[in-house]
Amino acid sequence: MKAFYFMKRTVPSAVVLCLDVGFSMSKSAPGEEPPFEQAKKVIQMYVQRQVFADNKDELALVLFGSDETNTALASDGQYQNIFVHRHLMLPDFNLLEEIQSDIQPGAQQTDFLDALVVCMDLLQKETLGKKYEKLHIAIFTDLCSSCSSDHLDIIVDYLKKGGISLQFFLPFPLDIEGESRGREDAAAGPGQPPYSRKGLTQKQKEGLEMVRKVMTSLDEEEGLDEVHTFSASMEQLSIFKKIERRPLAWPCQLTIGSSLTIRIVGYKAVTEEKMKKSWEVVDARTQRKDVQRETVFCLNDDNETEVPMDDTIQGFRYGSDIVPFSKVDQEQMKYKSDGKCFSVLGFTKQSQVIRHHFMGNQVIKVFAARDDKHAAVALSSLIHALDELEMVAIVRYAYNRCSYPQVGAAFPCIQDKYECLMYVQLPYMEDLRQFTFSSLQNNKKYIPSGEQMAVVDSLIDSMMLVKGEGEEMEDLFEVSSIPNPEFQRLFQCLHHRALNPSAPLPPPEPWLKGMLERPQKVTARCTAPLQQLRQRFPLQEAVRKKEQKTAQDIFGDVNEEEPSSKKARQYEDEKFNLAGLTEGFVTAVGSVDPGRDFRVLMRQKSLPFGQVCQQLTSRVDQLLGTKGTQYYMKSISCIQAFREESSKAGDVEPYNSYLQTLKKSVQERPLQDFWELLVQDNITLISKDEVEGSTVSKTEANQFLAPEQKPDEQTAPSADDGGDVDDLLDMM
Repeated sequence: MKAFYFMKRTVPSAVVLCLDVGFSMSKSAPGEEPPFEQAKKVIQMYVQRQVFADNKDELALVLFGSDETNTALASDGQYQNIFVHRHLMLPDFNLLEEIQSDIQPGAQQTDFLDALVVCMDLLQKETLGKKYEKLHIAIFTDLCSSCSSDHLDIIVDYLKKGGISLQFFLPFPLDIEGESRGREDAAAGPGQPPYSRKGLTQKQKEGLEMVRKVMTSLDEEEGLDEVHTFSASMEQLSIFKKIERRPLAWPCQLTIGSSLTIRIVGYKAVTEEKMKKSWEVVDARTQRKDVQRETVFCLNDDNETEVPMDDTIQGFRYGSDIVPFSKVDQEQMKYKSDGKCFSVLGFTKQSQVIRHHFMGNQVIKVFAARDDKHAAVALSSLIHALDELEMVAIVRYAYNRCSYPQVGAAFPCIQDKYECLMYVQLPYMEDLRQFTFSSLQNNKKYIPSGEQMAVVDSLIDSMMLVKGEGEEMEDLFEVSSIPNPEFQRLFQCLHHRALNPSAPLPPPEPWLKGMLERPQKVTARCTAPLQQLRQRFPLQEAVRKKEQKTAQDIFGDVNEEEPSSKKARQYEDEKFNLAGLTEGFVTAVGSVDPGRDFRVLMRQKSLPFGQVCQQLTSRVDQLLGTKGTQYYMKSISCIQAFREESSKAGDVEPYNSYLQTLKKSVQERPLQDFWELLVQDNITLISKDEVEGSTVSKTEANQFLAPEQKPDEQTAPSADDGGDVDDLLDMM
C-alpha cells in the first residue's frame, strides 16, 4: 500500500543573478543582437515571472565587468569591478525598471570566478539565521574574460557544503562543435549568432573548459544540463510562471453509518484559478490608494429623498410585492449544521453516475490522515473494494458549519505512487435542465447515407489528438500544459504599462494567439477529409417561401364602417413583455427615470405629443441645472429617447428645435462638458433621410455637432452699443 501527501512549500528560495556587463558583451556581428541585450531579456523575463507568480522567493543582482566596485570583498586590488546592484529581497517592478533603464554595459573585464565568490559571500551573509528552501546562483556571461583556476577546488567545495546550486547562461551552446556541424549551411535564427569552435577566442575556449570542470565537479551526470543558451532560455521564459498556490489540507472524518469513521484529509486537485490580486480604485493623478467609496440610499421619488443606512433592510421581490427581511431573519434562515462533513450515504455503480452530471468548480482528492496506520488501512480497503466492484460512494459533503451541504460522488483512484478518493459534486433537481428534442431518425431526409457516414468517420480519425496506444501514446494537444491565455495577456499588459506608462499596450504575442489553435499535424491530416465532406454535404441556398395571403388581405376589410374603438389594437414595432405589466400607469415625466416615463407616455398616448415633449424638455433643463456627470448621463438618455420616439411618430420639429436651442445655450449656461458627451454619442439632428417630414438635410445634421468658429474680436460689435429695442426684444 502506497500513500501520497502534498508537500507544503512555505520556505522561500534565495537566488542571485550574476550578469556580465563587460565591454565584450556589447560587441556583436552586424545584424546580430549583442549578448548583453540577450542576457538582459532573459533576466527581465525571469524577474517578471517571479513578480507575477506572487511567491516569496528573494532575488539579488550582481554585476561584474562594471566601471564601479561595490562589494564587501573588494580590498588590496582584489574583486574589483564587481557591483552588488541589489541585495536579497522580493522582486518588484522597481527592479524591472532598473534592469531596463539603469543597467548599461561597462568598459572592464572581470573573472567570472571572482564574481561567483562574491555571490557566494552574499548568500552566506544575507541568509544567515534565515531558513531557505534553495540557494541558487545564475551566471550570464560570454566567457571573454580571463579566468584563474587557482582556487577552483575551494570554490566547488564551498558550493557543495553550502548546498548552493549553479547555472550558466551563454550566448552559444556548450557543445558548440556538435551544434555547428548540425547547423552547416543553415541561416541562424534571431538572437542566435552563428558561433563555431573556430569563431571562439582563446579566452572563450578556456572559459568553456572551466565551465565544464565546475559543473561536472558539482554533478558528474547532470551537471552539464544546467548550462543553457540565451535563445533557448528566452523561448522557455516567454510564458509567465504559473501562480503558485500552497495546498491547504482539509481534515475531516469519513463516516459510514454510525459506527465506522476514518480520519481523512482532502486537497483541491482541480479548481478554477483566479487572480489573487484584484483591481483597486486609486486616484488617477497621485495613484494614492486611500480612496473611499460612499454609498447613499435614496427613495425613488421626485426629490430623491436620502435614507440613512440604519433605516434600511433587505427586501425580496415576491411577485408584485416586496417581502422585508431583517438581519435577524437572515440569520435564522441560514442553514446550521454540526460542522464539516464527509458522510457516505450509500454506494452505486459507476455507470449510474453520468459524466455530464458532474458540476461544481473543484475536484477533491481524499487521503488517509498522516501517521494514522489504521485510517490508511481502512481507506485503502474501501478504495480497492470500490475499484474491484466498479462502484462509487455517494457522500454528503460540507466544508464547514457555515456552508450548505452538497451531494457528490467519490470515485476510487489507484496510481503507482498513491491511492485516494476523487470527490466530484453532483446536481440537485433544480440544477438539471430538461430538454426534449425530436429524433432525427424519424425523418428520412435527415438519415445520412453510408458514404456520408464514412466521410465523417475519416474526418474524426484525421483529427484525433491522441496518437498511439499504451506507453507510446502521444497527446498532440495536452490541455493541462497550456497556460491560461487570460493570465498571460494580463501579465504582458501589466508589465508593459508598469515600464511604459504612456505608451499604448502591445498586441498579443504570436505564440499566445496560436496557443489554442489546431495543431499543424492535425490541420495537415484533415485537409483531404474536409474536401470530401464538402462534396458529400453540399450547401444549397434556402429560398424563403412566399407568405400565404388571407381573404382579408385580398378583399379588404368588409366591415369598414365598424368604429375604430372596436378594432383590435395593432403594435407593429412593439413586442409583448412582462416588464410592461409592472410599469404601472404613468401620468407625467418624472425625475427618477424621465426617459422611461417619456417612452411609456408615448405608448399610452394619453397626452398630446407636444405636451409630452414639453414635459421632457423641462425635465432635461432641470437636470442640466445641476452640474454632475450623473445628471448629464440621465439627460443624454432623455435626449436619446426624445430622438427615437420623434422618429417613430414622424414629428421631428420639436426635437430639432430643442436641440438647436440647447446648442445655443451651451456657452451661456455653461454646458461644455455635457455637450462633449453628446458629441461622443453622436446625437445630432434628425435629417430628411431618416424622416421625410424633416427640414434638415443630411449634411446639416452631420455638421451640427462640429465646433463653431468664434468670430474675430475686431468684427465683434461694441459692448457699449445696445442695439435697437426690437432687436433686443427678439433676442429675449
